[in-house]
Amino acid sequence: MDEPVRLEELTPVEEEPGRGAAVRRAWHELWGDGLGRLGVVLLLLVAVVAVVGPLLFPFDSKAVGTTSADIFRPPSAQHWLGTDELGRDVFRQVLVGARISLLVGLVATAISMLVGALIGLVSGYATGKLDAVMMRFTDFFLVLPTLPLVIALAAIFGQSLGIIILVIGLTGWPGTARIVRSQVLSLRERQFVARIRSFGASNLRIVGVHILPNVLPLIFANTVLVIAGSILAEATLAFLGLGDPVHVSWGTMLHYAFVSGAIGRGAWWYFMPPGIGILLVVLGFTLVGHTLDRILNPRLRER
Repeated sequence: MDEPVRLEELTPVEEEPGRGAAVRRAWHELWGDGLGRLGVVLLLLVAVVAVVGPLLFPFDSKAVGTTSADIFRPPSAQHWLGTDELGRDVFRQVLVGARISLLVGLVATAISMLVGALIGLVSGYATGKLDAVMMRFTDFFLVLPTLPLVIALAAIFGQSLGIIILVIGLTGWPGTARIVRSQVLSLRERQFVARIRSFGASNLRIVGVHILPNVLPLIFANTVLVIAGSILAEATLAFLGLGDPVHVSWGTMLHYAFVSGAIGRGAWWYFMPPGIGILLVVLGFTLVGHTLDRILNPRLRER
């Protein structure tokens, strides 16, 4: 008599390689792609600058200039990127600003992914009235103009770093929810889900153990793209004067450069470095995200 098949022996996609092999294959394809490799190099460069830079060159916001000659001083051996309107070192501000901008982008994206993935999983697997209600709620946030909404929320709740992270995170999840839901709708009709359900597995186990691992690649690829949007959102808020005035980010540097008239004074060393930093980090995340999407998205991979 044949031995009964245990539930743990059933795998969602039998032909798929192990998780470790899949990760190695995705990394090789990412590094083998020219644009993907460029994005990885840019992100590694920004990460090193954000982590190591402030340790080697700490920034003291109270270290202001003592004379008028210290204000808007051009780059020199003493100040590699010149000084700002208060005589503070711009190079050190750029280094610490990279850390704050990345922190906001990563934490806000984590909140967006958590909310979006949870709503997408529940909505896609439950269907029925619950799916309809959750999708109408998602559509409501999708049609709202994101930037004015973020500006209004930031102005209402305050300008602290935590509030900015929450505002960006809680307004960036609808796209993720839609992507996850569409994939879950496809997976829940697969044969392996029917087999697992016939063995008496609970819905929670099916979603958490068998459907979620198949959706994680898409969530991860979308996460990389959302990080770029979160960093741009923080820079936009800070440039409009809604950033945290206590912490220095690339966005707040651009704001104070504009307010102090650095452009009219020709102090390019004040506004160019943070602008280039935002450009490089957003470009890096965008290149890596689109490359991972081509690699991990089953529909794009088939094409």
